Amino acid sequence: MRGGLRWVADGLFPRGANPHGVLPALLILLAVVTGLVDAISFLGLGRVFVANMTGNIVFLGFALAGDREMSAWASLLALAAFGAGAWTVGQASRWMGNTRRVFATASAAHALLVATAFAVDLISGHHHTGPRAALIGLLAYGMGLQNASVRGLAVPDLVTNVLTTTLTGLAADTPGRAALRRSASVVAMLLGALIGATLHLHVGPALPLAAALILLAIVAVAAHERTRRTR
Repeated sequence: MRGGLRWVADGLFPRGANPHGVLPALLILLAVVTGLVDAISFLGLGRVFVANMTGNIVFLGFALAGDREMSAWASLLALAAFGAGAWTVGQASRWMGNTRRVFATASAAHALLVATAFAVDLISGHHHTGPRAALIGLLAYGMGLQNASVRGLAVPDLVTNVLTTTLTGLAADTPGRAALRRSASVVAMLLGALIGATLHLHVGPALPLAAALILLAIVAVAAHERTRRTR
């Protein structure tokens, strides 16, 4: 597994120029996770995103204008939970210091949050307000952890959330390995959204949550292994 991740990561940079180890490949997996969880939240939890906070700001405006398909409380909850997750990583970064250790810890915590969301869906479903609120809070908090910890890694051209700047770079800049990395993020998120939406529409949220959990477990294990090797 580690060899495959390293092969993917090295392929995103010129030969011998990847200083980040397996991290680029892990960020691609996290972009897939983003697509998976946003498909679940938008299609199953009331037109809300748990990863794309720009969308929630817009949705909140729609809801305040009177659009009945939008939920002001769901958007506000997602924004608050996402912010709390990012704040947690900020506090952990000041305490731990090592950004890669913070990333590994945040990835493990994110996996636990998704596992909890999976259990909530199996036990209570997602159609009533209480379970929906719990799922939104758990998933958005996890995405806040993810995005804040990825931000500290500073791996160029690989993002796990909003792609507007990435798409701008693809259109405006000269093609090269940077474009390849940007394209990998776009394709990964699209793939996650496609898989998440297909599974949710035909089976329900449990399977895409399970897929996200597996990917997060892979990321957490690989990140902890890298942290251990570099101590």
